[in-house]
Amino acid sequence: MGIIEKIKEIEAEMARTQKNKATEYHLGQLKAKIAKLRTQLLEPPKGSSGAGDGFEVTKFGHGRVALIGFPSVGKSTLLTMLTGTHSEAASYEFTTLTCIPGIIHYNDTKIQLLDLPGIIEGASEGKGRGRQVIAVSKSSDIVLMVLDASKSEGHRQILTKELEAVGLRLNKRPPQIYFKKKKTGGISFNSTLSLTHVDEKLCYQILHEYKIHNAEVLFREDATVDDLIDVIEGNRKYMKCIYVYNKIDVIGIDDVDKLARQPNSVVISCNLKLNLDRLLAKMWEAMGLVRVYTKPQGQQPDFSDPVVLSADRGGCTVEDFCNHIHRNLIKDVKYVLVWGISARHYPQHCGLGHVLQDEDVVQIVKKKEREDGGGRGRFKSHSTAPARIRGVHGPVRSGFNIKI
Repeated sequence: MGIIEKIKEIEAEMARTQKNKATEYHLGQLKAKIAKLRTQLLEPPKGSSGAGDGFEVTKFGHGRVALIGFPSVGKSTLLTMLTGTHSEAASYEFTTLTCIPGIIHYNDTKIQLLDLPGIIEGASEGKGRGRQVIAVSKSSDIVLMVLDASKSEGHRQILTKELEAVGLRLNKRPPQIYFKKKKTGGISFNSTLSLTHVDEKLCYQILHEYKIHNAEVLFREDATVDDLIDVIEGNRKYMKCIYVYNKIDVIGIDDVDKLARQPNSVVISCNLKLNLDRLLAKMWEAMGLVRVYTKPQGQQPDFSDPVVLSADRGGCTVEDFCNHIHRNLIKDVKYVLVWGISARHYPQHCGLGHVLQDEDVVQIVKKKEREDGGGRGRFKSHSTAPARIRGVHGPVRSGFNIKI
């Protein structure tokens, strides 16, 4: 029996099992088994060569956005309108067969937009080259899930389920669970608050399913069984997702208003070029890019080429800003002067831990280099020769015994 058949068998058993207090331990073990099998499904087969046929392209710009959706929902048209890159669009499905990159120039930054082939139900199991498509989306900063506004809401649920099956968690934050394996000492289970979904016995059973018998587990929030399994697996990626509803020109205004009021959702029309500016603003807000401008000492700030930072790509502190310019610059920094939203007054003397905000201006003040070999002023010595001292019988070089 293959891995896919085992997963389907366990899912059928979970569907048959009633959910109550007596069966929660059994359901927790079944969820752990499915998570292990899906992890094995993502691993390359044994004995295969390392390189495979994928869609990966070279990273470029200050951020990466992936377009995911069913076939013929308008992904290629959206890429062409936002970037100017030609991507073939037709009235039949699976027009795009490979990854097509484009560049969005927005707010003095360059954002890479990837047009991926359409995925279908069962993509997490390998149907329609779904694994390669989802693997590229994992390397992106955010995901734009393009949906057809005239179709049912079930398409969004199917895509979310397929992405979660391969370890992508959309619009979720990592669970506040501390987990660490140990060599000895057994399992230590603690929590900082009362738990309603997981107890000590269920945690032990899930850990034993992974053959972990020595570990330390600390719950800092009322997490579920799925959150605990995600922490144990350790290969989950938490990403932001924007649901883009295209083709709003074929539905009524009431339906458009209902879709637009959903969280993390934007309604557009590529045919009539409606609301594309709102989509770019929403995408910029979700990526959280921070533009920092440099100011040389005694000169005007340079607003032409900003340094772009991000919390997901290294951080937004002054130290991250210095490392972005040069990794050895941090050794010579004395302090920095900051103008902008993050400063309390202009300019503000800041240290390396100061968090920068968008459109801040930074001037770096470096330490002054001192010459070696002496003090300051008239007592400064420029010679590297040994010092002379005066004895009773005249000047004597230091290092010799003085006889009187």
